[in-house]
Amino acid sequence: VFDHNGDIWFTVQGGNFVGKLGTRTGTVELVPVPTERARPYGIVVDSDNRPWFVELGTNKIASVDPETLELEEIVLPRAETRPRRLQMSSKGQLWYVDYAAGYLGRFDPATGKVEEWLVPGGAEARPYGMAIDDQDRPWFVETAGDPNRFIGFDPETTEFFSITQIASGGGTVRHMYYHPPTREIWFGTDTNHIGRAKVP
Repeated sequence: VFDHNGDIWFTVQGGNFVGKLGTRTGTVELVPVPTERARPYGIVVDSDNRPWFVELGTNKIASVDPETLELEEIVLPRAETRPRRLQMSSKGQLWYVDYAAGYLGRFDPATGKVEEWLVPGGAEARPYGMAIDDQDRPWFVETAGDPNRFIGFDPETTEFFSITQIASGGGTVRHMYYHPPTREIWFGTDTNHIGRAKVP
């Protein structure tokens, strides 16, 4: 992901690093993740230019100080949690999907509070790709079933809505991107399709 300076932060799942590429200098800086086999994965940058990422191999979220490169890990409440993707709301709250146990979660860096909701497909749903729209509503795809299901969540009512099967089946939807001007979510599938969802 690009930060506010135009540099690129990335995760190194197999090598257990999070990295920064200085786009003007070509310099790469790697920060080791202290937890062994943490499998750093999805990554976002907040309004303070601080990268946040999940550790798929464990029940942790982590962030890096962009100036000092000091890394901080946050332990999520359930030991079996395996976060895979995350997105950040306009309020600075981090939303993540728990791929292993079928939860949608929210972590507030300002308070340290974690809240979780079991997704409609249950513990075996394998939620993966996700995005957040201009109303701060997270959207994600349950990938365990065929077809995959595209689902929205309303943080105000704490209810899931718009549970929609993906026409091609989906295979596995891994990435989703919200496009504010058209209020559409674009996503790729393992079935050789690009998808577009117009959100309400």
